Amino acid sequence: MRACFQLHVKPERLEEYKARHSAVWPQMRAALVSAGWRNYSLFLRADGLLIGYVETDSLEEAVAAMDRTEVNARWQAEMAEFFCELDGQTPDHGFTLLDEVFHLEESATSNHIECEK
Repeated sequence: MRACFQLHVKPERLEEYKARHSAVWPQMRAALVSAGWRNYSLFLRADGLLIGYVETDSLEEAVAAMDRTEVNARWQAEMAEFFCELDGQTPDHGFTLLDEVFHLEESATSNHIECEK
């Protein structure tokens, strides 16, 4: 499955947030891979809008697997201060999941109607 989510980074913390992600701890990277996070990317807009994209067999299971790791608890505690409006949640539980409305490869193989000449 593909999942996309959004968060909002505090505008005054953008540069530090980017710096932290240019040097993600090797243990955190390994935990994500082990938990089934594939093709994981983060995209950051200048106003702080953060969009995340991940492919995984099950987002719920991938998040739960990360919840069981000590490295994720440390990472989430450190990252929480960068975000707006988490309402006491960690970033990995405080994001807004977005609905997928189009995927090129899937739409190309379904709902194809031939036009008559």
